[in-house]
Amino acid sequence: MISTCSRKRGLIIGATSLLIACGVFGPCFAKTAAAPAAASTELRFAVSFPADRSAMPLDGRLLVLISTDGTAEPRFQVSEGPNTQLVFGVDVDGLAPAAEAMVDASAFGYPLRSLAALPPGDYYVQALLHRYQTFHRADGHVVKLPWTGARASAGTPPRGISTASRAG
Repeated sequence: MISTCSRKRGLIIGATSLLIACGVFGPCFAKTAAAPAAASTELRFAVSFPADRSAMPLDGRLLVLISTDGTAEPRFQVSEGPNTQLVFGVDVDGLAPAAEAMVDASAFGYPLRSLAALPPGDYYVQALLHRYQTFHRADGHVVKLPWTGARASAGTPPRGISTASRAG
């Protein structure tokens, strides 16, 4: 599940069908209304997955992709060009089913450095987990590298949000 949280007049969006799964879902461009919350303007996303998607904890790079364009999934709109959309990511290590991974202002982003720089507006949001596999090398080192299996990346359908309540 993905939810956005803000401490001020913020965003707590329960996204029932936004699940990180071992597979890719079709697009979902529904707008979601934000419910007023408690006390800060910090935007953050809490992402989790259910045990029926993976009973094992997962390692990888969790990406939250944000777009102003609802014509395609946000993950297909990130580029090096001037019309690129946004991506923010954190590493997850042993993320257990139902546990939440937070993507907040400390997460490194592109082309904006931080979620704190995201202007108020309406956005389509999608979470993607790029899974890592652990390799135990003969020299004793342990490394985690992107998984090359058939279901290496797991994502969610995009969901619409509004950050308009963050203004002012």
